[in-house]
Amino acid sequence: QVQLVESGGGLVQPGGSLRLSCAASGSIFNINDMGWYRQAPGKERELVAVITRSGSPNYEDSVKGRFTISRDNAKNTVYLQMNSPKPEDTAVYYCNAYIVTTRGYSNRYWGQGTQVTVSS
Repeated sequence: QVQLVESGGGLVQPGGSLRLSCAASGSIFNINDMGWYRQAPGKERELVAVITRSGSPNYEDSVKGRFTISRDNAKNTVYLQMNSPKPEDTAVYYCNAYIVTTRGYSNRYWGQGTQVTVSS
């Protein structure tokens, strides 16, 4: 069984900073890409950033230059550093990872989500 657990969400002022973490645990053999998605009220879930196992990132246009995704393969953890957040970044943020288990099964897993609210 595999679990993704996010942490670090909360209330942040516009122009401030916040760091989200997501740790994967369980019967993990290998983790390929890891990413962050978000879903605002009344909107569809959208990709924010994704990072390959080798560390190559890709960002949604609206967060480029403000957010940074990184990962620690030894800890099976992915991070999202949010700098200069804007009110429109307010959403539930979900961690996602493509994981190969020790039994050889591969699947995409989701975390439970963490609320990020950007407001003064």
